[in-house]
Amino acid sequence: MDKSASKNKFAVTFLPDKKTVLVDCGKSILEASILAGIPINASCGGKGVCGQCKVIVKSGEVNAEPTLNLTSEEFKQGYVLACKCHVVGDVVVEVPAEARFDDMLYPRGRDDFEFDSSRPLVGMGKLYPHDPLLKKVYIKMPPPTLQDSLSDMERLFRELRRECGLTQFQIDLEQLRQLPKLLREQDWKVTAILSQCGSASDIIQIQSGDTSGTNYGVAVDVGTTTIVAYLIDLNTCKTIAGDSKYNSQMQYGEDVISRIMFANTEEKRNQLSACVVADINNLIQRLAETAGVAPHDVNFVMCAGNTTMIHFLLDLDPSNIRTDPYVPVAVAPPVFLAAKVGINISPRGLLGCVPSVASYVGGDIVAAVLVSGMLQSELPSMLIDLGTNGEIVVGNKEWLACCSASAGPAFEGGGISCGMRATIGAIDRVSMENSGTVSYNVIGGGKPLGICGSGMIDAIAEMLRYGYLDRSGAFVANKNARRIREGEEGLEFVLVDGDETATGRDIVITQADVENFIRSKGAIYHAAECLLERVGMSFQDIECFYISGGFGNYLNVREAVTIGLLPDIQENRFCFIGNGSVQGAKTILLSKQAFEEAKAVASRMTYIELSTDARFMNDYTAALFLPHTDIEKFPSVVAEIGQNNQNFSLG
Repeated sequence: MDKSASKNKFAVTFLPDKKTVLVDCGKSILEASILAGIPINASCGGKGVCGQCKVIVKSGEVNAEPTLNLTSEEFKQGYVLACKCHVVGDVVVEVPAEARFDDMLYPRGRDDFEFDSSRPLVGMGKLYPHDPLLKKVYIKMPPPTLQDSLSDMERLFRELRRECGLTQFQIDLEQLRQLPKLLREQDWKVTAILSQCGSASDIIQIQSGDTSGTNYGVAVDVGTTTIVAYLIDLNTCKTIAGDSKYNSQMQYGEDVISRIMFANTEEKRNQLSACVVADINNLIQRLAETAGVAPHDVNFVMCAGNTTMIHFLLDLDPSNIRTDPYVPVAVAPPVFLAAKVGINISPRGLLGCVPSVASYVGGDIVAAVLVSGMLQSELPSMLIDLGTNGEIVVGNKEWLACCSASAGPAFEGGGISCGMRATIGAIDRVSMENSGTVSYNVIGGGKPLGICGSGMIDAIAEMLRYGYLDRSGAFVANKNARRIREGEEGLEFVLVDGDETATGRDIVITQADVENFIRSKGAIYHAAECLLERVGMSFQDIECFYISGGFGNYLNVREAVTIGLLPDIQENRFCFIGNGSVQGAKTILLSKQAFEEAKAVASRMTYIELSTDARFMNDYTAALFLPHTDIEKFPSVVAEIGQNNQNFSLG
């Protein structure tokens, strides 16, 4: 090691940001990037296996561990993995666009906050009555007299009963202490802020004069990858603004298990909690600025997310979620003062969380069920939320059963050699011709950086359709030599030549990429099939398939059926509900009845643990073919592809 390594700290400068931080000798470039606030994609949490944190060392002294995730050409160009490259001197590092998950790359207008402000409560089935969880009631009380000498508290309660028809109230000691002075100073004219989250209406604050016209709430989807928020006028039901950003926790791992493993100390858990709190505060500030609203006029934040994300939000210990018997700290946390968590809204504003079902079926799924229409249907429906952890619900107005399947990060572009999330520069649509011509769409236009999950589905379906893949997912080497070639790790398909890409490097799909994606799609399909079998049904018994989640918005159903991700049924039975998580959180904010129904749904939904299901574990391999080993389950795929691909019968 160079003598300079004996120094305690060294300067790490990141380009193109031109930001420099001092780090201890031996720290990784990834650790330095976190300290500098530079968003580097490290989906495996710094274990060196995802290969997505590729950066370029422009100058300086580093100690880079050997890795198989870099090609010989990348090595020559100075690429290293940020998580496996350690600082032993002052260093200058360039972070290329494909290694970042900066919000500037997030395609606004195409994300998850599309909304219809003309419809007060979004729901595929029932429209819940407007009765917000938090109300502001302006009251003018007659001052006390010898003939009317009720106490200040009882006088307040009496006028509230007259004004809003509620019967039971409670007030905390802090507000009670302030009440006498406030009432008299304001000539007995005040605004009471009421929470309807419990059996009695809680008076959380008494404000001077009439402030009832400004009453806002924020609905939040705390996603593993993306956090989405709506600003809502609780008086009018109007959605005023929407925004979204990447979950900053991604630098500690792409999936919840990676993050739980990282958070093995209180200090690290606090780090992850601080990330999600800061993200929500950032969104609230942006929403407020967009709408011309003061953040202190926001009185309620309702969050929906998977069980682990809610644990991190509340800084609860999630460690028991990943170990048998998979017990969370809480599935239905009470409503708290938002300030106790660090959420920057009204000082007396509230934070609520949509109740979860179990460790791996969270409030985001309960929220999606609430707005899907399943609860109003006599016939059975199925809801599938496609993501790193695929959750599936089946049932109707009388019963509900659910399960989860670990699909991995492939749908988000993780674990794919040229994979990326659905951001600007990602290929999200692919089509091919028998001649070998490949057409594609790039989010935001311009040259592509890589390929996202929906693009991968299209690409694999098209490669199967035109004979580049057989049913086992293996490349057919003698098919169109220009597209299929021998790479450093075996055969690969050249999707886009380097002279057409933003990086100057070929965008390829490797054999390992195909196998990884097949495992992900197989987990979802097989989990849905097993869940139906447990309740004595088949896909043909399901009236409607609801697809939830931002990824589902851009899914090509035909191609998803072709690869065996979705069942081979009539396409008109699939219904896309968008981000059901944030829509459900919004609905709950605006209706106490919806809140009560969400709690009832979470408590009566039967959770089936597939990890202990022998059939799921034993028969999972049957789904690891394109589209499936039992080809009779996909008759329309056989009819279409069998005549074009002579290898379709192989496997």
